Amino acid sequence: MKATGAELIMRLLERQGVEVVAGIPGGANLPTYDALRASRLRHVLARHEQGAGFIAQGVARATGRAAVCFGTSGPGATNLVTALADAKLDSIPLVAITGQVPQSMIGTDAFQEIDTYGLTIPIAKHNWLVRSAAELLDVVPDAFRIATSGRPGPVVVDVPKDVQLEAIDVGRLPEPGRPDPTPPVVAGDVARAAALLAAARRPVFLVGAGLIASGASHVMRQIAERASVPVAATLLGLGAMPDDHPLFIGMVGMHAARYTNLLLEECDLLVGLGVRFDDRAVGKAAEFCPRAQIVHVDIDASELGKIKQPTLGIEGDVGDFLRALAPLVAPTYRHTWEARLATLRAAHPLVTPGVDDPCTPYGSIRHAAALLGERAVVTSDVGQHQMWVAQAFPFRRPRQWLTSGGLGTMGFGLPAGIGAALALPDRPVACFTGDGSLLMNLQELATAAEEAVDVKVILLDNGHLGLVRQQQELFYGRRYHASRFHAAPDFTAIARGFGIAAHDLGDGGDPLETLARGMAERGPCLIRVPIAPDANVYPMVPPGAPNREMIGGEAHGCQ
Repeated sequence: MKATGAELIMRLLERQGVEVVAGIPGGANLPTYDALRASRLRHVLARHEQGAGFIAQGVARATGRAAVCFGTSGPGATNLVTALADAKLDSIPLVAITGQVPQSMIGTDAFQEIDTYGLTIPIAKHNWLVRSAAELLDVVPDAFRIATSGRPGPVVVDVPKDVQLEAIDVGRLPEPGRPDPTPPVVAGDVARAAALLAAARRPVFLVGAGLIASGASHVMRQIAERASVPVAATLLGLGAMPDDHPLFIGMVGMHAARYTNLLLEECDLLVGLGVRFDDRAVGKAAEFCPRAQIVHVDIDASELGKIKQPTLGIEGDVGDFLRALAPLVAPTYRHTWEARLATLRAAHPLVTPGVDDPCTPYGSIRHAAALLGERAVVTSDVGQHQMWVAQAFPFRRPRQWLTSGGLGTMGFGLPAGIGAALALPDRPVACFTGDGSLLMNLQELATAAEEAVDVKVILLDNGHLGLVRQQQELFYGRRYHASRFHAAPDFTAIARGFGIAAHDLGDGGDPLETLARGMAERGPCLIRVPIAPDANVYPMVPPGAPNREMIGGEAHGCQ
């Protein structure tokens, strides 16, 4: 068959099983969009390329499969940069296909020319500048292979306009790109890990995004139950174990429940499963789990010893490790350790003031969770609301919680929610956001309206950059500057202007009834929750301090 480069891109994406592509057309990728018209792919017209990147991330995070976004050259590519960097830090498989000026114009400072290849080297797992249509037959499958192999991540395929237009004869399309086999876990390492676990009196599993990516959360839970091992999670590991499981001790780190960090302080063996030991999780790294030997399992060898030197570092897929470990773990009931967990949990629980009031942070989250049900997918933006949700939402399964962890990107939540709803149309989706974060990608409300996705945007509105204000209060002598929004947008009116239903819990009616009415709307809906401007998220570990030095969050109240 004869096909242009643009037509080949469509055929190869279809062959990969891609169903949804988010993007924005421009001069340099118009041939690709012309070919898109005749393809089976569903195109979602984002209102900003960053939104397109986060929509694709929502698809990828919700499904575990590589997702695709399109951008044109110049500002189209530069607008994708934040979404690519976010995917790199959180290990999300993303394939970004960008248009480029014709090859004859590269290096001439042509209109909308930018060195997309050079620009994205530090923030992509791999990238290509495609020089001919024939190269696409190798590059596109390879892009999916690399994005999904080992530690997943984003890749960039930059395609000049003349390559998109070039017609070639194609005998047979290549096989779709598939992940490379994972390197085998060394049997001796597994046996040593099993021996360390058997000898430990106070072990804890710390689980992260790598466990969820491996698809082996259920194996981890079986081992934890068999060996009586409490399980803590990083921000991105939430959902790996049901929130109400008696062995689950919640999120670790800066905004963990006090008992969680205190239990980790006492453990004698920490088994890290697909975690990075980043600063928000471990606090002052030298004093994290000071009494513990450490077993660290990660697909990325560069993570082993990068921050915490393990007693035993194991390079390999977490799922492969756990499946090999399971037969070596004998049933063990550590009654003294479980009793200590119960004691600490009772003495230092997570304090959730106002949990019965839907116009408080914890109350709005808990009431929304009850209305959403267990099948819901939850996204968030970044700030106080993100930490409140991480603390209080009852996550019960992997890939239920989609949030920006490593880069901490405000503006992530709404487009990621759109992507999740497109990928899983039979599940309700809720996006928890703040007024500062929502304004970062507010334009994607138009995309939500156009696609009629079932996304409920729950806006915790305090008129501030809340986490910035909180840190100014606690660590900068209450010297507040540039953290308050003096203009007060009418977010419900704005949402209605985009064609989206909107409700305000502060409109004078019954707030719980208003919340239920908003959650019951068909299609997208914005629900504004006015919260106190001075509400803080506690407990909190001061930046640079060890996790045991938490402030606030005691049972007598702190807000």
